[in-house]
Amino acid sequence: MNHPDPQRPASWKSYKLGMCEGCWAGCCTLPLEVSAFDLIRLELITEDEAAASLKKVAKRLMKEGFVRSYHSTQGIFIIEQRHGRDCIFLDKNRQCTVYEKRPEVCRTFPKIGPRPGFCPVGSKENRK
Repeated sequence: MNHPDPQRPASWKSYKLGMCEGCWAGCCTLPLEVSAFDLIRLELITEDEAAASLKKVAKRLMKEGFVRSYHSTQGIFIIEQRHGRDCIFLDKNRQCTVYEKRPEVCRTFPKIGPRPGFCPVGSKENRK
């Protein structure tokens, strides 16, 4: 049986309500692109820091291990991943530790993303 591979959107399944129940959080293995607004909501930075210098913010958050990179032309920060794969905000049970404050892209997935309307759903038992 073929299982969806988060790194291959062509293998994803069409999203249906309820698919998240029992899922191993495959979407949380994708690179997470966030804005300064998301970082403020996550309480990683203040509004004053964002207004002063996003490059300084990026440098600090990279040093602290929250951000992997910053793309100044788009104002996009890439959140660090554990072992190059899992979102740093996942706990050992693969639950989001910042769910109430999660970034906009997480709130709107799978409506937006590499393959809108599709999901790399999979059970914890089928995890690679």
